[in-house]
Amino acid sequence: MPANDALLADLEADLRLIRDAAREAGEIAMRHFRNDPETWFKEGSSPVSEADIAVDEFLRRELLSARSDYGWLSEETADNRERLKARRTFVVDPIDGTRAFIEGKPTWCVSIAVVENGISLVGVLDCPAKQEIYEATLASDALLNGEKITVSANPVEPRIAGPKQMISLAPPYIRQGPVIPYVPSLAYRIAMVANGQLDATFVKPNSHDWDLAAADVILRRAGGKVLDTNGAAPLYAGENPRHGALVAGSGKLLGDMAGVISGMES
Repeated sequence: MPANDALLADLEADLRLIRDAAREAGEIAMRHFRNDPETWFKEGSSPVSEADIAVDEFLRRELLSARSDYGWLSEETADNRERLKARRTFVVDPIDGTRAFIEGKPTWCVSIAVVENGISLVGVLDCPAKQEIYEATLASDALLNGEKITVSANPVEPRIAGPKQMISLAPPYIRQGPVIPYVPSLAYRIAMVANGQLDATFVKPNSHDWDLAAADVILRRAGGKVLDTNGAAPLYAGENPRHGALVAGSGKLLGDMAGVISGMES
């Protein structure tokens, strides 16, 4: 997609829209945070709170009123395949890291992406409990609170997050790195790779578009990538929003980790 002036203006307009919406959504979520929100479980083990639903309803109303021709894909909205007819789609997780949110931990975020032809064009992660806003477009730098961020380079003892069983399959230099505490929000974990707090992360099978799409473009513009078991970048907002095993990182480390998951089933 050529980065002509019209496209740049278009991406910046979408970035402003979703940045402002994410900020207001974060304010809604913070009214419930550490305030004993009503919670329940869906699909047996996945938690959801009244804050997730309130944020989802706000974002759907706010974003689609501004871009009525865009599709909508959200963790907390029943999927409507009409979205597949849209040129662009909002891909949203109202609260990524609901377990952390419910437990009163700050590592959760409002995640919003704009996707076209399977590729994230614009992404914002608003993390109000940490006072952090990550953002990028496909034609701009990745930013944290307005400052440029980049991935780490050539770590001697790489800081690798993700499931222990996946790390255990990695080369010795990866396994011998420091133990990273569990980060419930996958979007936030990938953002930590983008800003160099982590060097890379494994992602277990069964993540979804709404966990990944916004963080993907932020990581890409910070100098990293998300790769699947075929060594390819995942596509978003297609018929099936679920993904197999993934890795996120950069450089040789990413290549070595991609080799670990290459034999895993998607």
